[in-house]
Amino acid sequence: MSDNVISINGVEHNTESFSDQQRYFIGQIKDLETKVNSLKFQLDQVQVAHQVFVDQLIKSVESVDEARTN
Repeated sequence: MSDNVISINGVEHNTESFSDQQRYFIGQIKDLETKVNSLKFQLDQVQVAHQVFVDQLIKSVESVDEARTN
């Protein structure tokens, strides 16, 4: 598929025949798809970092509890 052809609802369209508004919509959609992917990537990082801190807190509390019982 060429860069000038997109599929909408299973129908291929040549974007060269699109209006300026339709091309603007395509630009917005592409930009938003990039942002969605970037945010998903960032969310993965934040979730992993969050879990590391939770694990470290649990480990720290368990260490203190262990020291108190000994």
